[in-house]
Amino acid sequence: MSKVYSFKTVQKIPISLDKAWAYFSNPANLANITPDNMGFKTISKYHGDAMYAGQVIEYKVSPVLGIPLYWMTEITHVDDRKYFVDEQRYGPYSMWHHQHHFKVIDGGVEMTDIVHYKLPMWFLGDIANALFVKKQLNGIFDYRFKKVAELFGIMEHG
Repeated sequence: MSKVYSFKTVQKIPISLDKAWAYFSNPANLANITPDNMGFKTISKYHGDAMYAGQVIEYKVSPVLGIPLYWMTEITHVDDRKYFVDEQRYGPYSMWHHQHHFKVIDGGVEMTDIVHYKLPMWFLGDIANALFVKKQLNGIFDYRFKKVAELFGIMEHG
């Protein structure tokens, strides 16, 4: 049986909580902070603009060799301007659980992402994770970090 992997990222952004929530809780903005080579597109017609628990969002993503995959997530938890959770309902992972937390700090917002994921195919999934999946996920979140800094600025360290 393959393992459940996890990682955490923290980014401090010099914007208001309202602005951070409005941007990151809108499914249409996810493509803007995902690398172009992922071929990420939101394809659901009825996902709406305001996030709510039970919301289903559908995507096409091409993470390996440009081969398009269908991915469906559900927003399972929302606490307005505090956190939301998306979980894969159908897609490339055996399990995907992504927490997005927002906290007001001096000069802006601290945004924390916590991801737990599991790959299919038992030990072959573990091998795939070691060879490329972990690296690819790190690359996606590194890209996101840089893109968010370009969009909203960087917090000055005291």
